[in-house]
Amino acid sequence: MTDDSVAGEAPKPADTTVALVVYALMLAGFVVGFTPLIGVIVAYVYRGKGPAWLDEHYRYQIRTFWIGLLYALIASILTLIGIGLILMIALAIWLIVRCVKGFKAVQEKRAPSNVESWLW
Repeated sequence: MTDDSVAGEAPKPADTTVALVVYALMLAGFVVGFTPLIGVIVAYVYRGKGPAWLDEHYRYQIRTFWIGLLYALIASILTLIGIGLILMIALAIWLIVRCVKGFKAVQEKRAPSNVESWLW
């Protein structure tokens, strides 16, 4: 029970709007390139301010951003030898899958699976 809750009251449900918006910002990066940066900043700001399962989403989103950035850098360098485009397509699929899985988990009010994974 938190300090601002009254005895006998049901706990206030977690507000999942911010987590959903961060996933949407990451996906919007396909159209407007800078929105994932905004999303990761929002995730950093809201991390630690909700229930544990929601904090895991912010952690998952932060990891998705940084791992995706690393993969994009590697794919960009590898365009010089011709396989970078294929890796960029794989990166796009990876990002979509992670965001959809996270979005679905938020709607089910549970932590995302495999937060520590570098894949899905």
